[in-house]
Amino acid sequence: MKCIIIDDEPLALELLEDFISKIPFLELIASCSNGFEATAILQEQKVDLIFTDIEMPDFSGIDFIKSLEIKPMFIFTTAYSHYAVEGFNLNAIDYLVKPIPFHRFLKASTRAQNLLKLKKEDEPLILKKETLEEFIFVKSEYENLKINLSDIKYIESLKDYIKIHTHKEKPILTLSSLKNFEEKLGKTNFIRVHKSYIVSLKHIYSVQRNRIIIDDNWIPIGLNYRDDFIKRIEN
Repeated sequence: MKCIIIDDEPLALELLEDFISKIPFLELIASCSNGFEATAILQEQKVDLIFTDIEMPDFSGIDFIKSLEIKPMFIFTTAYSHYAVEGFNLNAIDYLVKPIPFHRFLKASTRAQNLLKLKKEDEPLILKKETLEEFIFVKSEYENLKINLSDIKYIESLKDYIKIHTHKEKPILTLSSLKNFEEKLGKTNFIRVHKSYIVSLKHIYSVQRNRIIIDDNWIPIGLNYRDDFIKRIEN
C-alpha cells in the first residue's frame, strides 16, 4: 500500500518513517513538509494512503484534504485532539494524537489496508460478450447485480459509495469510487461531467448552459469538465 507523510516537523517525519519501515504492507513514496509538496506527488503517482499533520503553516492538513478532488484514504496525525470531529466528518480512516504509540499507528494502518482490500473486491468488472453486449457486475448489499451498460443513465458519487441510476425507480448503491468506474468504462458512451457525476451520452435529453437534463434530473457540468464534454457532444 503506497503512502506519503505530510508534517512540518522533521522529528515527526522521522518517527513516522520509522513506523512505516516496520510495517510490511506499507510502502513510503515520499515525506513532505507541506501540502504543496504532497499535491505535486499526487499528480505524478498513485497513492493509497496519506498520513498528514493538521496545524501547518499556510496550508493546514484539513484544507489540504478538502482541496483534493480525488481523495486517497487518509489518517490525521496531530498534537491537537479538538480537530477530531471535523477530521472524521471528512471520512478520515483514523485520528492519531501525538505522541503516537506504534500500536495505534499499526492499528490505523491495518484498518486502511482492510478497507483497501474491500474496495478492490467490490470494484466493478465490465465484461464483453461475443455479441458486443456490454454489462457490469456490482456488489450491492449481499448480492452481485448484473447491469446492462445501456440501461445506466448516470452515476453519482456519494463519498465512498456510488449510486447507479438506471431505468428502474430505485438506484443501485455500491461501495466504489467514481474514478474506478471512469477507468472501467473507458472510451464508451459515458463521460465524466462533474467531480460527482458520470453521464451516459445516450440518455441525455438536452444541455442547458451548465447543466444536463436526463429525464427530470438536472446534472451540473463542472468547469474543469466542460470543454471536454462540449467537444465530445459536438463530435
